[in-house]
Amino acid sequence: MSKLLLNLRNVADDEIQDVIALLEKAGIAHYRTEPSPWGISWGGIWIRDNEDLPRAKALMAPYQEARGVRVRAEREAALRDGTAETFGSLLQRRPLFVVAVLLGMVAAAALVFLPFVLLRG
Repeated sequence: MSKLLLNLRNVADDEIQDVIALLEKAGIAHYRTEPSPWGISWGGIWIRDNEDLPRAKALMAPYQEARGVRVRAEREAALRDGTAETFGSLLQRRPLFVVAVLLGMVAAAALVFLPFVLLRG
């Protein structure tokens, strides 16, 4: 039975490629599932044989540690030199998107609190 090695939610494409290359180099049989079109499932990288899972996890640990160090350093450098994406830069670059997301959040909050308002009245 297959076991999930990596949930692909918020995983960058280059990381997915790196992990697949790591597994292929080690000869670990795996497959990838794609995210659902409705966002219910985010997809994943699965190890086909349960017995290969500990070896796959052992390979992933140093990779993820090194990647975490590198990505944090890149983010800190981008914050220092002013190239990191911020709310303000996103608002300038995609104003309609930001407004639509904020309106969606307000609408969702209104729906959540609506029953409490109706019960009080």
